[in-house]
Amino acid sequence: MSTDQFSVDGDVAIVTGSSSGIGKSIAERFAADGVDVVVCSREQDNVDPVAEGINEGDSPGEALAVECDVTDRDAVEALVEATVETFGGLDVLVNNAGASFMADFDDISPNGWKTIMDINVNGTYHCTHAAAEYLKDGGGSVINLASVAGQRGSPLMSPYGAAKAAVINLTTTLSYEWADDDVRVNCIAPGFVATPGVESQMGVSADTIDREEVARRIGTVEEIADVTQFLASPASSYVVGETITVQGVPQIEEDHDV
Repeated sequence: MSTDQFSVDGDVAIVTGSSSGIGKSIAERFAADGVDVVVCSREQDNVDPVAEGINEGDSPGEALAVECDVTDRDAVEALVEATVETFGGLDVLVNNAGASFMADFDDISPNGWKTIMDINVNGTYHCTHAAAEYLKDGGGSVINLASVAGQRGSPLMSPYGAAKAAVINLTTTLSYEWADDDVRVNCIAPGFVATPGVESQMGVSADTIDREEVARRIGTVEEIADVTQFLASPASSYVVGETITVQGVPQIEEDHDV
C-alpha cells in the first residue's frame, strides 16, 4: 500500500506558538517528514532550542527560529519575509499560537478580554493575511488550531471559547473564498491534551497516557501532530473548510434509571 499521499516532504511551513506543546510537536513532525519549518514564539530564547533540536537531529527538514508576536503586524510580516527569503516560499501555515486563562465572566477585565481576543483571533488574521500571497502561489494549506471550547463553550473560559468560535467560523468562510486560489483552509479543535502547561497546572503527564487505549479523555501532542500532517498532506485533498474535533471519547449525557 502506498503512503506517499500522506507525505509533506519538500514543503515549507510556518508553525506559530511552537516553543513547546502542540506547536513544537507539529514542527518536529513536519521536519521529520522533510519539511523546512519556521518555528516562532514571542521569545527568541524559547524557540531557539526547538530549531536547534531539529537541525542537530536526523530530520531531513531544516528549521529556522524567529521571534514573533502574532499580535504585531510588522513582526508577522517580517516572519513571512524571513520564511520566503530562507526557504524560497511558503506552502503550509499552522496558526497554533494562542492563550487563555480561567476566570468568571464577571471578573474578566476589558484588558483581559482584549488580550485573549488579540492573540487567538487577530493573531490568526495577521498571519493568514500576511501569508496570503505566498500560500496562493502554487497552492497551499492553512491549518487553524481552535478548541472544543469554541464548539460548545467552556465555563470560566468565556473569552477563549468566544475567540476559538471566531477562528472556526473564519475557517469556514475563508475556505470558501480561497478555494479557487487552490488553498485549503481547515481547523483542528483539540480536547484535553497533555501539554507542559497542563502538566504544570493539573499534574497530568503525557508519560502516563496509553495511546492504544480508545476509552480516554486526554490525548498527547503527537496525536494532534498526526492530524495536522494529514491536513497538510495530499491525503486530505477533498477536506476543505472542516473543523476536525480531536477529543477522544465524546462527552455524552447518559440516562440512568433512578
